[in-house]
Amino acid sequence: MSLATTTATRPAGPPLAPGARPAPGYEVLSHLARTGWLDLYDAWSGERDCRCVVKVLRPDRRGEGRLAERLVREGRWLQRFTHPHLVRAYETFASPEPLVVLETLTGETLAHLIDRLPRRAAAEDVAVLGVQLCSALHYLHRQGLLHLDLKPANVVVECARAKVLDLSVAHAPGITPAGVGTFGYMSPEQARGGALSAAADVWGIGITLYELATGDVPFDIGDTVDGTTTDGTTTDGAAADWYPQLEEPAPPVSAHRRLPPALAAAIDGCLRPDPADRPSVSELSAALDATLRTRRRDTPEAG
Repeated sequence: MSLATTTATRPAGPPLAPGARPAPGYEVLSHLARTGWLDLYDAWSGERDCRCVVKVLRPDRRGEGRLAERLVREGRWLQRFTHPHLVRAYETFASPEPLVVLETLTGETLAHLIDRLPRRAAAEDVAVLGVQLCSALHYLHRQGLLHLDLKPANVVVECARAKVLDLSVAHAPGITPAGVGTFGYMSPEQARGGALSAAADVWGIGITLYELATGDVPFDIGDTVDGTTTDGTTTDGAAADWYPQLEEPAPPVSAHRRLPPALAAAIDGCLRPDPADRPSVSELSAALDATLRTRRRDTPEAG
């Protein structure tokens, strides 16, 4: 029997109750969310005298060494990394249970914004967000990591500033098994498996901007849950039987919305099937920044 089958049938168990202390100095205020392998809590840090987010393995996934290592690795990276568009980690515990303490972000995920807003994002806002995502990914790549799971659910926006979340499947460029990432968002080379480069994250930026601009993903993702795998989780190597991005190229963003030509071309360039045909992160950032300068030059000042 596969791991996916056994974990799907095993009872998840209740989350920690308010007042519980998952680690010394931290008290649970409320349960925020449950993913396929994690629980997230709103918590209080006695040392810092502030709220924070505590990320722990679900009760039914404790004891799975691979997942424990994945969580601790992510926490240690986020403690070490310093960038204005990356979430920060305050502390990481490897035992008695793996646990990561993150800063509380008071904005909302880009996925929620896309669903909530009555109108699609302004073209300038799409370009600004793209420049910020390029900055975060450029930094990660300089640290020797690919993110591999960039999507609206992993970006929090507050006061027009984006922060990238979740390094749980991040790793160095190189050979990777098929299916690392999120079903409806991973690049074709992630779906196939094999050698991955920074171009996989350029795809992630492009598909995120595509959804922000149009309100939809470029592919029919079928019977998936919120654009993720069939059990609603990001995977680090559980390949599906079918990927739409391997069967057809992404339709141009202009098929869904009229955008400034340079912005549409930048987004479409990120979603070329061949990673060698996509722009680099630096080239993409420069193209998006150029669209902003053009729009500001062409917009008359109020007077």
